[in-house]
This record gives sequence, structure tokens and C-alpha cells, in this order.
Amino acid sequence: MEYFGPVLGVMTAPDLATAVALQNGTDYGLTAGLHSLDPDEVRYWVEHVRAGNLYVNRGITGAIVRRQPFGGWKRSSVGTGTKAGGPNYLYGFGDVVPAPVTELVAEPTAPLLRRVLEVGRTVLSSEDAVRLEVAVGLDQRALDEEFGHGHDPAALGVERNILRYRPAPVLIRLGQGRPWLELLRELSAALAVPGGRHRLSAALPPPAALATFLAEVEIGWVVETDHAFLARVAAPPAADDPARFDRRIRLLGGDPTALATALAGSDSGSLDTAVYAGPVVDAGRVAILPYVREQVVSVTAHRYGHPSDLPDAAGLAVTDWAEGRTSPDL
Repeated sequence: MEYFGPVLGVMTAPDLATAVALQNGTDYGLTAGLHSLDPDEVRYWVEHVRAGNLYVNRGITGAIVRRQPFGGWKRSSVGTGTKAGGPNYLYGFGDVVPAPVTELVAEPTAPLLRRVLEVGRTVLSSEDAVRLEVAVGLDQRALDEEFGHGHDPAALGVERNILRYRPAPVLIRLGQGRPWLELLRELSAALAVPGGRHRLSAALPPPAALATFLAEVEIGWVVETDHAFLARVAAPPAADDPARFDRRIRLLGGDPTALATALAGSDSGSLDTAVYAGPVVDAGRVAILPYVREQVVSVTAHRYGHPSDLPDAAGLAVTDWAEGRTSPDL
């Protein structure tokens, strides 16, 4: 049956946490809205709701290019999920290839990135360790300039429109014959924005120091052949897997065509899985993108024309979104 007109469905919940669980229960996540003057309610909601564009105390339609880059989560997005009208949108229309870095890169300051360097210096050759230092330093730069804080380029006085980055869980596959340098470089990108709960599949067991580090950062790993990996990812995800409609695979080596064929012929479906099969690059501005979801929070900063401090009270300022963020439910 089709309804050619507005349809309003109403559900009730005893508290906000239950309401958010109901809101997140759908397979889709394009836009979501909340009307509340309680800063604690607003803060809880924006930290837990699973959607690409969040609206507080305003309508949930009419996104404007650059002011509110548009794009959803889960089945409201296909592919890499970069937002239309946002700073990363054009990356989805081309290929990025490695290029030599000819400038000096500073040592990282983020603790997890420093740990990646420490492990790399233990596991890799001196030449590969130097290459890793460059990539990790560029990840730190990308964190400082883009991924580590929110962005509000419109800077309207009556409304906050903050583009921020949330951690996204990724299955990293290190194929047969691929060097550990590639994995360590990807681990740096993956851990730049903490909380993604990533997993690793490798053709060989990692060296002892690397295995210890993986346990430290809670990245589970399995050893399997390329064939076994394809068979496993083609299996349907668990019904309670929060990422079942937004799976991401970072493929290092192996056959992208074979992976696409396996996904297309499985119950898990290629529609719900984004595969990042491009070459490993030093540029953190590109390398970190598979490990984050973009989200825009748009909140009215006035009440009937009078300035409101609700956004600041709810923590919705352009600030550091990455440091200490875990958000495993996202």
C-alpha cells in the first residue's frame, strides 16, 4: 500500500536513553532531530544517536552546501560515505597515489601515535622505520588540522553547524606477501581518532612486539589465507553487530575483484560494505578517512530571537572531538 501524503508515526519511551535506542533501531540513519532545552539531554543525544546529520531545536531538512554537508550512516549511505558539500567529497571521485615526501615532518604528540612509532622501530628495518616516521608525523598534522576538532566554516551567530569526525570500526586485511610496514602505517591512521574498535586479518602471525601492541589497543586479530578471508567476510554479519549496515574493509594486498565478487554473491551484500583497496599513502589527510565517519551537528543558538547559551552548555563548540573519544556504540 502506498500513501501519497505526510504520515506521522508516534512512539513513546520512558526516558531519553530508551528513545535513543528506538531511534537507532532503524536500518537507516540519514537525519535525526531533538527538541530540548536541557544541556545534559542534548549532550547525551548527540553522543549516542547514529545518523549523519543531527539537528537540535530546528527542522531536520534543508541542509545547505558547506554549512551542513549532507550524508547519512548505515543504509542511508553507500560506499565511502563522504558527505556531499563537505571537504572530503571529491576524494570519492578519484584515486590517490603515493608521492615522495620532501619536507621535514615533526614527531607526533598523540600518545597512541608515539606508541606506533615505538613498535615500528622495534619491528621494522631502519629504512622502513624512517618511512613510518614520516607517515605518523603526517597523521599528527592531519589530526591537528582536520580530524581532531570540529569545523564550523559558516560561523553563524544564530546557529552552530559543526562538522566532526567519529571513529568507524574497520576490518584491516594484510594479504599474503605484504610488508609489516604497510600494516603499521595503517594502524597509525586507524588509531589517530581513537575508539574505532578495529580488527585485523593477516596472512602471517604478527611479530611479538606488534602482537603485544595489538592487545594493548584492543585490536583482535586472526591469521588466515586470502581464500579463508574471502569466505569469512562473505558470511552474513551477526544480527547484533552495530556495524552490520556500515562495514568497512581496508584491503592491503589481495584481489579487490575477488573480494567484490565474494561480497556481491553473499547474504552480507556489497551494498553494506565499503572496500578501501587503494595503495598505502603517507598523507594522513587521506589515510585517516577510512577510519572515521563524518557527522554534522546543527543546533539553534537562539530562543525566539534572543541569543542562547545552550550550544556551549551542551559542549557543542568547535573543540577537540578526537582526544579521549571512545564511543564504541557508534
